[in-house]
Amino acid sequence: MGIFEKNEIPVYLFLGFLESGKTSFILDTLEEDYFNNGEKTLIIACEEGEEEYTDQVLANANASLVYVEEEEDFTTDFLKEMIRLHQPQRVLIEHNGMWSVEKLCLSMEGTPMMIYQTIVMVNAETFDLYMNNMRSLAVEMFKIGEMIIFNRCNKDTPRATYRRSIKAVNRRAQVLFESVDEEMGEEDEALPYDVEGDEIVLEDEDFGIWFVDAGERPDVYRGKTITMKTVVFKSVRLPKGTFVPGRHAMTCCADDIQFIGYLCHVNHAKSSTLKAIKNKMWIMLTAEIRYEYNEQYGEEGPVLYAKRIEEATKPEDPLIYF
Repeated sequence: MGIFEKNEIPVYLFLGFLESGKTSFILDTLEEDYFNNGEKTLIIACEEGEEEYTDQVLANANASLVYVEEEEDFTTDFLKEMIRLHQPQRVLIEHNGMWSVEKLCLSMEGTPMMIYQTIVMVNAETFDLYMNNMRSLAVEMFKIGEMIIFNRCNKDTPRATYRRSIKAVNRRAQVLFESVDEEMGEEDEALPYDVEGDEIVLEDEDFGIWFVDAGERPDVYRGKTITMKTVVFKSVRLPKGTFVPGRHAMTCCADDIQFIGYLCHVNHAKSSTLKAIKNKMWIMLTAEIRYEYNEQYGEEGPVLYAKRIEEATKPEDPLIYF
């Protein structure tokens, strides 16, 4: 349990599309000793799936249940009224995957409700379907999820690929996989480039995969040399003698393009094609990958030390995709 100011009500937010396992996870949580401590709980359910909250489970958990059928009914006034009626010590919200998460958060403003934990449930069997057809809604959930749980996994589930899809939009999220059987096997970490040797050469389209994987697995990349085509980002806010080589990535839609990259030191870099590194210039960078604490990251992460920088041509498609 967290520590809250007086009168604050902790909220456990459960996100995910229909039949993603939200209700089942909540029911299991209510029966756990660490959670079932007698505190008065209010469950706000914004959709009804296959699983149901039985009267016995609610009584055992000292919980009340309220359903919200329409998104426009989920308002600040509604939440205030629910708090007044039920006097909960904590709130569990089973959100509707088709509703806006931003609107939900705005509805809690002006109430004593404070989000304590956000969990996103994902049905591995339908993940690709939703990402292909409702990517913006899915990404909105993944961006704020602290824990992403893939259930109904099997030995053919591409866990490494799915993990990278999440980490592309939320590097801090914890990604877990639950199997439907005991034959899930080892996680597939197949990469489109070779990491066995001391040098890595990236194709243009593989920058995003490397960016996510390098942040996750320092033991694979520490001390290796990488060569890749990037665009230069320079800022007065960066330490002297550094820049960020990176790429613009579309993680959701055309309105959700972001620049991703890691800090790079250039003090000892060589070049035969350019005299100065300019902002927005395309370069071919060869650099050593180290892992250090960095103020820009707020934690330890990949830091590049340039060995060679050459001017390069802009790729046919400058964007990368996840």
